[in-house]
Amino acid sequence: MNKSKKILLVLLSAMMSLVLLVGCSSKTTTMKDREGNEFTAPEKLEKIISTAPSNTEVLVGLGLGDKLVAVDTYSSDVEGIKKDITKIDFRNPDAEAIIALQPDIVIASGHNKEGNEDPFKVIKESGIPVVYLPSSDSVDGVYEDINFLAELTGTKEEGKKIVDDMKSEIDKIKKVGESITDKKKVYFEIGSASGLYSFGNNTFLNEMVQTVGGENIFVNENSWIAPSEENVISANPDVILTNEEYIPNAVEGILKRPGWENVNAVKNKQVYLINQNASSRGSQNIVKALKEMAKAIYPDKYEK
Repeated sequence: MNKSKKILLVLLSAMMSLVLLVGCSSKTTTMKDREGNEFTAPEKLEKIISTAPSNTEVLVGLGLGDKLVAVDTYSSDVEGIKKDITKIDFRNPDAEAIIALQPDIVIASGHNKEGNEDPFKVIKESGIPVVYLPSSDSVDGVYEDINFLAELTGTKEEGKKIVDDMKSEIDKIKKVGESITDKKKVYFEIGSASGLYSFGNNTFLNEMVQTVGGENIFVNENSWIAPSEENVISANPDVILTNEEYIPNAVEGILKRPGWENVNAVKNKQVYLINQNASSRGSQNIVKALKEMAKAIYPDKYEK
């Protein structure tokens, strides 16, 4: 091969490389995750890792269960994922194991972080995009999470249907809730092992109590709280809800709690168990918890 032909081949090769580079870059999409971090969205998503059950539930709802190659251990009970799927630690994800799975993307949660340290730093540095969805503090925030994941995964139509169905169901309940004038005082217990845990405003659970027509006894507190027993007793709730399904006979435990016998909810046996997963995970399944809460607080208003 003479020198001129060699030069021509080199030039052609360079031109082809440039065309391919331009072609690839034109398909690259820059997005911002729900924390506001910029990332480059992969062109195709065939292998996804989810590190929080709320995200896993949304992804399965979008019809992407078969694309999940690993999930966090808390996602083990989510219907629609493979039984033998790889499980990763919620708080301390194994970067080496995740990289070995060669995912197209890792969908993480704000709950995975402790302090300012990014547990997925090494994974990002390896070239795998990681997107964060902080815990949403409102129902609208849950809608936005679903829409974000739908846009990211190319399932906008499915995402719109999920959100539209949620809005339809929630609007029906809200209409009834707005008609209730004699509002019952509600205490929702989300923890009692090492002290009591509940919530105030700026949480989607507080919004759900208000939607059904109830009044959270801690509405003037902010976010997640650890009230004393005295705080609850003095507020004298009409209804007590708990989602502590991991405790045997949680309802019975509250009804027999020393010093609580004069609380209206205990005295009138108005203590109810709400599905834990549905009431603690910001996904489309909050509608299930909302319906349970509505029937528990106002059984005569929400008979169907």
